[in-house]
Amino acid sequence: MARAEVHGRLMILRWLPGTVADISVETPTSRTIGFDIPDWPGHLAGQHVDVRLTAEDGYSAQRSYSLAAPTDEDRIEIMVQRVPGGEVSSFLVDELLPGGVIELRGPIGGWFTWQSTLATPVSLVAGGSGIVPLMAMIRARTRAGSDAGFKLLYSVRGPADEYDADELTKHSVDVTTIQTRSQSPSARPAGRLRPADLDALWPVAAGARAYVCGPAGFVESAAKALVDRAADPDTIRTERFGPSGE
Repeated sequence: MARAEVHGRLMILRWLPGTVADISVETPTSRTIGFDIPDWPGHLAGQHVDVRLTAEDGYSAQRSYSLAAPTDEDRIEIMVQRVPGGEVSSFLVDELLPGGVIELRGPIGGWFTWQSTLATPVSLVAGGSGIVPLMAMIRARTRAGSDAGFKLLYSVRGPADEYDADELTKHSVDVTTIQTRSQSPSARPAGRLRPADLDALWPVAAGARAYVCGPAGFVESAAKALVDRAADPDTIRTERFGPSGE
């Protein structure tokens, strides 16, 4: 059985039934799904869950998804981006309905997490749906009333692909958006992440921590750019998915 550390406790994880409480549209290809899970043990901002689908013939498939919001009793949220040809993501985005029951296991992960006891400044770097665990951190910071300084560098294909764009304006976070393919009039010329884009996160105070999440190539280039700009490698925490960058 899987093991995870929650709030400093090592625990054995088991599959739990999660009832879909609500589904909201984020972009044409993504959904935020809220689940009610009795006996949920709680989680830290930045952790993730496994989701398992099982067919009538016994075939099953599972995927991991970041938790999109801080712990809230027996309720959790995930954000799912439909992947072309993805059997799990396509079902969750296109077929799942409120009232449906899905198996979930978690929370998982202890390295890529933020807690309100961390008072140092934080730099967040997100590529596409990599914003999800970072939004959980932003929401947790607001809920805790933390005065830790947060700066976010957010890379997306274009304006229509931004997650939580309206909500971001409600949090005291310094946000810089980069659009890689199409752009709004106020954005810098479209293109992939450039080392100079990281200047939006400076000046970085002593002891600051950086969280970088997104496609694998994006995370690798962003982490390298942070180190090249004299960020302490020990303060950079990364979470990646997929084979290529945004």
